[in-house]
Amino acid sequence: MNMPNNVRQNCLLVLAGAIFPLGLAPFGLWPITVISIAILFHKLINQSNGKAFLNSFFYGFGLFLSGASWIYVSIHEFGFLAAPLAFTATIIFCLLFGAIFALPFVLFGYLPKTQLALVLGCPSLWVLSEWLRSWVLTGFPWLYAGYSHTDTWLSGWAPLGGVFLLSYFCALLSVLLTLLCQSLNRFTYPRLLCSLTVALFLGGYFLQSINWTQETDNSLSVALIQPNIPQNEKWSTNMRVSIMQQLAKQTEPLWDHDIIVWPEAAIPTIPERIPRYMESLKLRAKEHNATLLAGAITYNPEKQNYYYNSLLAVNDRAEQYNKTRLVPFGEYVPFESYIRGLIKFFDLPMSKITKGSRDQQPFSIRGQYVSAVICYEVVYPDLVARNTLQSSLIVTVSNDTWFGRSLGPIQHMQMVRMRAIENAKPVVRATNNGITGFIDFKGHLQASLDRGVKSTFSGTVQPRTGYTPFSMVGSWPIIIFSMLSCLSLVILRSKLEP
Repeated sequence: MNMPNNVRQNCLLVLAGAIFPLGLAPFGLWPITVISIAILFHKLINQSNGKAFLNSFFYGFGLFLSGASWIYVSIHEFGFLAAPLAFTATIIFCLLFGAIFALPFVLFGYLPKTQLALVLGCPSLWVLSEWLRSWVLTGFPWLYAGYSHTDTWLSGWAPLGGVFLLSYFCALLSVLLTLLCQSLNRFTYPRLLCSLTVALFLGGYFLQSINWTQETDNSLSVALIQPNIPQNEKWSTNMRVSIMQQLAKQTEPLWDHDIIVWPEAAIPTIPERIPRYMESLKLRAKEHNATLLAGAITYNPEKQNYYYNSLLAVNDRAEQYNKTRLVPFGEYVPFESYIRGLIKFFDLPMSKITKGSRDQQPFSIRGQYVSAVICYEVVYPDLVARNTLQSSLIVTVSNDTWFGRSLGPIQHMQMVRMRAIENAKPVVRATNNGITGFIDFKGHLQASLDRGVKSTFSGTVQPRTGYTPFSMVGSWPIIIFSMLSCLSLVILRSKLEP
């Protein structure tokens, strides 16, 4: 029996979305991402608004089902949901964000049916789609097309416009490829596609040679601790002393470093409950004129039930940074009064966290300003740019145990590297079980620890002062340009169409 044409087309779109992540880490096959988006654009041309939404929805579903498959691992292995329920929850998630992805493409039917409108409108709608899912329902800023160019010459544009600008260029190449394959204006578009591709990559190569920031006078010695604590033991009261002893033992040979970094929520209890232990760390830090940056869940005694996911500076100044962008269900439960307690997944340990203040000062260490980024926050380009504007070094901590052995940690590290490129600042990253490492201001992973091992890593980092254009203005220029492009095309539709 032959498959109905509409079913076949929908399967093709799901498959096109599913191959999109092959352009991202760890595969790095960026032309596949361009081809993937080109297939979507091909299926959107000359479609009604409703059909454009449905086509985009099926594509988005495939994209998230393939690229965010680690969600099943997090829900099943660490969220205590049985496999069938975890699978169902993952499908619902992919359907939901597939719909969010598709929303801007409803405008496709309003665009003029001309080649110029497609060249301007398609990349703009793609960027608006990525931007929309960066904040709707607290956001899921994952799987952006621009990340496929973290290791290509095109990344030279990131200090100017960030990952969204790279996504725009990627989608621009895709729509030109679409027009080429449709044999529209066969003499113009092959030349335009080749010329634009060469211009973008050569421009990026030239921009990579620009040093937007400057080295400071002094370098810093930094040590990173990767304890590799199993997630099911992390908050166990029976394992608390053992974990604390392990952290102290791993740190003991490293007190001669300027900065020592423990990963996100490394301290296995509220620091106020272990005053002697915290005081011993402070004394060791003071003795060696070092600063320990330790991840911990902290408590605000002035406000009942206010807990924060924090990074503590264990030194004389006792500075603290509280995480500002929280993970739904992992750190807080949406509609808590209705669903908490229904199943174990809605009552995970430390899932009642309060977000920190938007305006927090960076740490001051050895004459340098060090900005903190905790786990999920690093996937928000503008948040990192705002927080690191005045700093000379970025420290990010995470607990990627939630990803298991999936692609999640590798994708996460790629986004960390893009933040380094966008802001031209070095990044040091400490995680519970990997990927822990040093990233230079060009986004190169200089050295790292293997995943799933208990180990430490140390080296010298050269802080950098100054800022990139992206650090100052963020993603708004390309977002506004995309909005105005779509608005102008819709308004001028009658004049542009023949």
